[in-house]
Amino acid sequence: MAAVLDSVRAFFAPTTFAIDVENPSDVVARENLLDRVMGPDRRKKSSEKIRRNRIPAEGLALVARDRDGHVIGSVRLWNIEAGVNDEGTPINALLLGPLAVAPNHGGKGVGSALMRAAILEAKNRGHGAVLLVGDAAYYERFGFFAEKARHLVMPGPFERSRFLALELTEGWLDGAAGVIVPSGRMLAGAPVRRAA
Repeated sequence: MAAVLDSVRAFFAPTTFAIDVENPSDVVARENLLDRVMGPDRRKKSSEKIRRNRIPAEGLALVARDRDGHVIGSVRLWNIEAGVNDEGTPINALLLGPLAVAPNHGGKGVGSALMRAAILEAKNRGHGAVLLVGDAAYYERFGFFAEKARHLVMPGPFERSRFLALELTEGWLDGAAGVIVPSGRMLAGAPVRRAA
């Protein structure tokens, strides 16, 4: 991870921020940032159903810090199954989100740096694809397009044109169809639903 972060830092040097791995002391600052940027309804989104009571994918919760060490940006990726392939085998992938940058740091490359670091680290960790729900005009610059997600659906309301995918391994999502479901680790003490 250090090599990835160093390469992203070098790309954006000189900068007024640094990309780092999220740590437990960042939780309150991250949640406050997400509330400010995304509003009170952020927990009602379909993506949240996948993230609820889950732990982000190993090494894929990143923050941007200003020179004083304050959290000014955040991105997390989550383990999912992106439907099944033609043989009916679940396709392991990642769901990105949310990506947020403090409003007073917008337009300074913080979001782009977080995206590049997250994508590079996901690829280095052997993941095959990343999906997200977001603004196509913004995410296309990182290689995300609707075409590879066309036969996949979110577990709840979502805008088809905003459901995008990036293959980190060519052909990873070929034949992928079905509903996105969480597959990552559960939070300790999270309620477990049992069949009736």
